[in-house]
Amino acid sequence: MKVAVVGATGLVGTRMLEVLAERNFPVTELYPVASAKSVGRKITFQGKEWTVMSADEAIAKHPDLALFSAGGSTSAELAPKFAAVGCRVVDNSSQWRMDPTKKLVVPEINGDVLEESDYIIANPNCSTIQMLLPLAALHQAYKIKRIVVSTYQSVTGTGYKAVDQMKAERAGGKWGEYPAVYPYPIDQNILPHIDSFLETGYTKEEMKMVNETHKILRDDTIGVSPTTVRVPVQGGHSESVNLEFEKDFTLDDVRKLMAETPGVIVQDDPANNVYPMPLFAWGKNEVFVGRIRRDPSVKYGLNFWCVADNLRKGAATNAVQIAELLIAKGFLKA
Repeated sequence: MKVAVVGATGLVGTRMLEVLAERNFPVTELYPVASAKSVGRKITFQGKEWTVMSADEAIAKHPDLALFSAGGSTSAELAPKFAAVGCRVVDNSSQWRMDPTKKLVVPEINGDVLEESDYIIANPNCSTIQMLLPLAALHQAYKIKRIVVSTYQSVTGTGYKAVDQMKAERAGGKWGEYPAVYPYPIDQNILPHIDSFLETGYTKEEMKMVNETHKILRDDTIGVSPTTVRVPVQGGHSESVNLEFEKDFTLDDVRKLMAETPGVIVQDDPANNVYPMPLFAWGKNEVFVGRIRRDPSVKYGLNFWCVADNLRKGAATNAVQIAELLIAKGFLKA
């Protein structure tokens, strides 16, 4: 299979290449695509060197699949061009997520929505993916009325420049003397600010969690109240999730439903200090769930804590899983 990775030199793009290799995805020709300044660079994939090329070069080669992680404006311009030559596009930006003509997919939850006519498919936001994966089965069983979620998102969610900013601060750099992508220092700090603020006081990141939850779960009646926060952790997002159901539940059944969900690992033994942490989720493809307990303030309330590698299941792994699903459905020929 001829596979293009658009944004191949970025944080998510490099993870996409890692995941493709680890999962033995059937790549016969790789077309790494990046911005003009990176064209001509060499990257290694499956023990072979490949040359970074322009998007136009890649399109001319008629790839079968393109995995995009190059930002919304790039996706808006290039995804239709790749699709026009018969290429299936899985896009990691926010460009197509809420487009009613495009599917927004977490394979374990709503992979059934994919059809042969889908040539541009949206990969959800990292924080949405990791929240919905453990709670989708709970929604089916007990019907979620309301979600209150607070996120603790690592700097890799912003990209290489954010990692460099935090490293410069930890090395003793003074504010203003090093390149910064955040409006304040991030080391020894917490920023209740991810993406731009809207007139409502919420950020775009927060509204992504609202809108994407409704689309993926196919239920606009679910109330979603999010607060998204950037923390000085290099990799792995964490979330505190509070649910209110229409029906009663037992904690044993909740744990069982979560544990039976593909891609979810329950780590819930607080008496022995067993609970999910980003330090140990980093580099893994699963969503880890723990601190599962009733919310005593409402009739059918539940709290849990979940952690995932935002560059993996939150981005690259989910994108590759969508491509694998396209193969399984016969829409991509391996």
